[in-house]
Amino acid sequence: MKIKHLHNLSYADSENFFLIAGPCVIENETMPLHIAETLCEISQKHQIPFIFKASYKKANRSSLNSFTGIGDEKGLRLLQKIKETFQIPVLTDIHTAEEAKMASEFVDILQIPAFLCRQTELLLAAAETGKTVNVKKGQFLSPESMKFVVEKIQSTGNRSVWLTERGSMFGYGDLVVDFRGIPAMQSMGVPVVLDCTHSLQQPNQAAGVTGGRPDMIETIAKAGIAVGADGLFIETHPDLKNAKSDAANMLDLKLLEGLMVKLIRIRESL
Repeated sequence: MKIKHLHNLSYADSENFFLIAGPCVIENETMPLHIAETLCEISQKHQIPFIFKASYKKANRSSLNSFTGIGDEKGLRLLQKIKETFQIPVLTDIHTAEEAKMASEFVDILQIPAFLCRQTELLLAAAETGKTVNVKKGQFLSPESMKFVVEKIQSTGNRSVWLTERGSMFGYGDLVVDFRGIPAMQSMGVPVVLDCTHSLQQPNQAAGVTGGRPDMIETIAKAGIAVGADGLFIETHPDLKNAKSDAANMLDLKLLEGLMVKLIRIRESL
């Protein structure tokens, strides 16, 4: 399914999947620029439609002492700088209706976190900005239930809606991906993304830091492309040991290009 409404997206007519990638959170002023440059080089080399992702702040952390960001305006302005420097679309999370208008002035895509996907006021506020709205499926919802999310957003006249599969809770500290959910949500007439990193989280660990299975990212991504996901969401970082958020389930940046080559081959074989 082709992406619409993103004028600064390169290779939009490519037969490749689109890629949403970047660090979990803006950690400082230099790191996200380096990551964006590397990802742009990879996307240009392989003609992958690319959207840069980073949270300007983290509102949902396991521990009170966890890093949450460098400041709202500073983080958003850095996302805008990436957008203008590399001429690419950028995406960030929002958590309240008030944030929707503020963030929309800096980014192209507003993302609704999975835990908040049923919040009507938040969904409507995001939709009313006119920006593309990417909603992560709640870990507690069936894929079929997401039709109500789509209806809420489209009720404003905003037709640019994406849905993202990010796994379902399996017990207290693990997630599983039901790949039947991808075509189920595509039947709603919207692009569907597979979140290859958050689907492998192991939340609510005793240490207060979310765990993960990054060794399974390639497996999850291959399966997602094989069943026809329109896009992939992958958080990535060049220095995982020192990453300030989601270090346990991000992909090492140096591994991303090799993975893209494998996934393109799978896409071409379909």
